[in-house]
Amino acid sequence: MNTRIGLLMVALMAAGSAPVLAAKDTRKQVVKPPQAQAWIDVATFSGMTMPAMGGMGGMASMMSGMFGGMTGHNAFGNTETGTAGSWVDVTLYARDNPRLEEGIQTVPAGSKLAPELKLVSPKQKQSTPAPEDDQVVKEDFEPPKGKIYLYWGCGDTVRPGQPKVLDMAKASMTDYRSFFANRRATQRGAHLAAGRPVWPNEQDARMVPQGASLVGEHAFKAQGVPDGFKFAIGPAQDIMPAIELNQRETATATMLEWQRLPAARAYFLSAMGGRGGGGGENEMVFWTSSEVPEIGTGLMDYQTNPAVDNWLKEKVLLSPEVKTCAVPKGIFGEGAMLRMIAYGTELQLAHPARPTDPKIAWEPQWNAKVRVKSVTSAMLGMTAARPERGDAAGRDYTSQSSGGGANNPGSDGGIGQGLNKLKGLFGF
Repeated sequence: MNTRIGLLMVALMAAGSAPVLAAKDTRKQVVKPPQAQAWIDVATFSGMTMPAMGGMGGMASMMSGMFGGMTGHNAFGNTETGTAGSWVDVTLYARDNPRLEEGIQTVPAGSKLAPELKLVSPKQKQSTPAPEDDQVVKEDFEPPKGKIYLYWGCGDTVRPGQPKVLDMAKASMTDYRSFFANRRATQRGAHLAAGRPVWPNEQDARMVPQGASLVGEHAFKAQGVPDGFKFAIGPAQDIMPAIELNQRETATATMLEWQRLPAARAYFLSAMGGRGGGGGENEMVFWTSSEVPEIGTGLMDYQTNPAVDNWLKEKVLLSPEVKTCAVPKGIFGEGAMLRMIAYGTELQLAHPARPTDPKIAWEPQWNAKVRVKSVTSAMLGMTAARPERGDAAGRDYTSQSSGGGANNPGSDGGIGQGLNKLKGLFGF
């Protein structure tokens, strides 16, 4: 046999017997929207909360007008306003019934709201007609003056390379964007929209009772909502306790200490204040507990689990085991507003579960999202009144100084004076 012919035959035989690799399936799985969705937001606020900030106007007044906060009764949106206490907001949506008016959420006995919550769609308000006036109003613009400083990291000394400085008189828009760049992964939660019933509402405005628990089975019923929309909430998504934040002074720092919250996935702290600069110019100062430069303006709210885990690796957030943080002395002049958030674990459920085979379309009947957080605030350098354990009745956990409070008639614990200083610095 010719050698060339023999080699060719061997090659053909080898090719015929070689395994054939299947082509990788690159088709995307067909994912259809759920027939029904529910959003449940759970929040606890404590410390020097918004009711103690009357007269500050601005955002506080706007939020109060929008959601009914600071009025002594339950209203939708209190998971965002910062009003002292524990709050729950719920929104229900049915894809096949965009004009859904009412719904029912059955809740466990431990909620002390059993057997059910009545969900009612918000009424649409007619917008005020715009004035028929084509006159152009000219405004004199004077560039802002002063500087903004950013410090970061827990410790009793300012670290090398700090602070980051923005000179407002010289800064470009690029400089502003760079200075205020921040992390944020807040997605849609409970919200107001026509045809989407919510709780609380005018027909069911019950407060969340003291000692309430959401642990147990929850179910939704409404026209257009498929049967069997039910799921269980576990301890990880229960109402979080108030943060017990304590402060003490050392020669070089303000020590912040707190009791660990069992359900906390991570913590983050930030402070904002000011000091008088040279030439009569005011200086705004930010500090955060991040180990890397982070102004933190987008972090004082719900965040997704993957984002929290990623920021823990980047050392932007404090791990759930951390119970102390020091703020170096001298970076603030006229006082500072301190805020702290404990992130809970977000729960996302869908039925039926997503098929692992990408060739099978996913057509969920329902989807539910539960978000949890606990937030506290105080004047930096002032101790906070410790709330009673399990107090979720909307009490005002007002910050106090160690020498004031209820036992010192006529004293506001120095908070009023501190707020007045901040008002003067930032134009409240």
